[in-house]
Amino acid sequence: MSSQTNSEKPLRIPPWLRIKLPKSENFSCTTGLIDDLKLNTVCQSAKCPNKWECFSKNVATFLIMGRNCSRNCAFCNIAPGTMEPLDADEPARVAEAAKRLELKHVVITSVTRDDIPDGGAAHFAATINAVREAMPECTIEVLIPDFQGDEDTLKVVLDARPNILNHNLETVPDLYDTIRPQADYRQSLELLARAKKYAPEIPTKSGIMVGLGETDEQIMPVLDDLAAIDCDIVTIGQYMQPTRQHPLVKRYVEPEVFETYAEEGKKRGIKNMFSAPLVRSSYNAAQFI
Repeated sequence: MSSQTNSEKPLRIPPWLRIKLPKSENFSCTTGLIDDLKLNTVCQSAKCPNKWECFSKNVATFLIMGRNCSRNCAFCNIAPGTMEPLDADEPARVAEAAKRLELKHVVITSVTRDDIPDGGAAHFAATINAVREAMPECTIEVLIPDFQGDEDTLKVVLDARPNILNHNLETVPDLYDTIRPQADYRQSLELLARAKKYAPEIPTKSGIMVGLGETDEQIMPVLDDLAAIDCDIVTIGQYMQPTRQHPLVKRYVEPEVFETYAEEGKKRGIKNMFSAPLVRSSYNAAQFI
């Protein structure tokens, strides 16, 4: 993770990224419910810019398996730290929260747990099963880590039958050494390809951020790669610097350019392209079903 130096000056945030905070009682109610059930959300942990909008709509992306991550990706605001034992009651609490919020679509993601033999796959499956038992009509999306490329571990999650299987590439291959040093671009692509081969009826999804130092020319091969493995849904959004200790935003991409990315993805055969400055992998996730 790179820190900001005196010689580096942050770019001015453009007007299309200035968010007007909604005024809604649902925001405090959602926050209170999550706190009451002792749950984590990626909305809070990752300082998502859409947190206020989603919470006001009774929507949250649940973050399971703890607050600390076994990896240290440069873009992420979820810090590495001491890995805690898995909480066996967490799946039931996620299901209870989804029920109280009357969610129609639940997104479940996690920190990366390389310290656990199965990477937490069984815990993902237990959470899917708990939500489905509590709310049979609810659709479920999981945003999973790479499980270090283990195919059998991936199958544990797929066997629980999520409605969408999401795994983000996050950035272009040339930036992996600095942005995702503990991950592997080809391994992530292979995970998505295996998911499609093992359970073709479950839509696959992935996403990247722009503004980390990539060029538009580097984005096109990523779209080619995702089209080649029949990835059903692709999201592209603007990287926002979470803190001064994180890499600076190298560029703010204009909304019209995001529209071009979407057009290019569709030309390549990607069925669903969601590309805009504030798009995140789980933002308005229910509309993808």
